[in-house]
Amino acid sequence: MNKRLIIAIDGPSGAGKSTLSKALAKKLDYLNIDTGAMYRSVALLAGQQQIDPQDETALKRLCSDMSIEFVREATSERVIVNGIDVSAAIRTPAVSLLTAQVAACPAVREAMMMLQRKMGEGGGVVLEGRDIGTVVFPYADIKFFLSATAAERGLRRYEELKEKGIDIDLQQTIAEVEARDAVDTARTHAPLKQADDALVVDSTHLSIEDVLEKMLLVVKNKQAELVG
Repeated sequence: MNKRLIIAIDGPSGAGKSTLSKALAKKLDYLNIDTGAMYRSVALLAGQQQIDPQDETALKRLCSDMSIEFVREATSERVIVNGIDVSAAIRTPAVSLLTAQVAACPAVREAMMMLQRKMGEGGGVVLEGRDIGTVVFPYADIKFFLSATAAERGLRRYEELKEKGIDIDLQQTIAEVEARDAVDTARTHAPLKQADDALVVDSTHLSIEDVLEKMLLVVKNKQAELVG
């Protein structure tokens, strides 16, 4: 019987982490833990409660009082926060911008890290984010680092939002991706960073299917190695 692995997928915003994490988890029948959605959920509630993103005490209290659950269905995954489906609400541009500020708060990152570890400690999980392989699960069985150019990532985000009926400018979207990169890499607490032992996959010119195939091969080889 194959060991149920802990698989970390890191990378910048728009690199395809969410899509590939879901696809990989579904193929392996693993739990997909979208850590970005967790930070977005904190940002959503902070915005609703008009909490200053610089108010660490208030954000810490918010995190201690909230519950986050991931529910996988036949064709989709839902994010449930305090019993409410926030899957769509956490994906707006406004929440995206606030998320970068909220995620820079040490108290928020500590709270989410503890929750992520609790969710994934038993294995059989795919976690995606920006510091999974370096901070949350540095001992993960497999670490992937997905990358793509900022222009390509901005285009993907633009097309995703247009499909949802959100009126957005392409150049503005690319600029927001670059701004998010700057915040994520510059923050002092758990910055976006590639783990030394991560396998880098540049998805700029690859389809989701191509990248998924590469990832599944790595998982297969790892499981064979552990059995052997």
